[in-house]
Amino acid sequence: MIDDSQLLEQLKSGSYKEKAFKTLLSLYKERLYWHIRNIVKSHDDADDVLQNTFIKVYKNINNFKGDSKLFSWMYRIATNESITFINKKAKRLQVTSEEVQQIAINNLTTDVYFEGDTIQLKLQQAIATLPQKQQLVFNMKYFNEIKYKDMSVILETSEGALKASYHIAVKKIEDYLTKN
Repeated sequence: MIDDSQLLEQLKSGSYKEKAFKTLLSLYKERLYWHIRNIVKSHDDADDVLQNTFIKVYKNINNFKGDSKLFSWMYRIATNESITFINKKAKRLQVTSEEVQQIAINNLTTDVYFEGDTIQLKLQQAIATLPQKQQLVFNMKYFNEIKYKDMSVILETSEGALKASYHIAVKKIEDYLTKN
């Protein structure tokens, strides 16, 4: 098993870059896909954003300074790419980013890749009612089990603020699920 520092060294070297990138893909592709999918909701959109994320990682790997874990750096790129995707889609459809998410939630029932049941759908509807930052924090903690310490690097926010956001999000989701 290769560690991040060895992988990073290989990614930055010309002769091993392709092989190292394939390793990077196999290590992180699925986790990043689900992180992105929790934000954009649709399988096809998640695939597009994942591809854009890995293109950015590939192009910018030499700029990665190693101040954080490689995983955190890639999650930040994936998060930013997801938000950019939603905002561009909203602009293209001439609606708000919240409406884009609502449309995506409504389309989940016809998405052949959505394997959730009625409860999963209700949870996704509840998450969609949260402000974007709370959605991100909730998804990262609840679905991806990311530690607050890592999340603070990814979202560039203090651990305390993230804990507060998560607890507020949980309360709002509980309220939504109780009332609906």
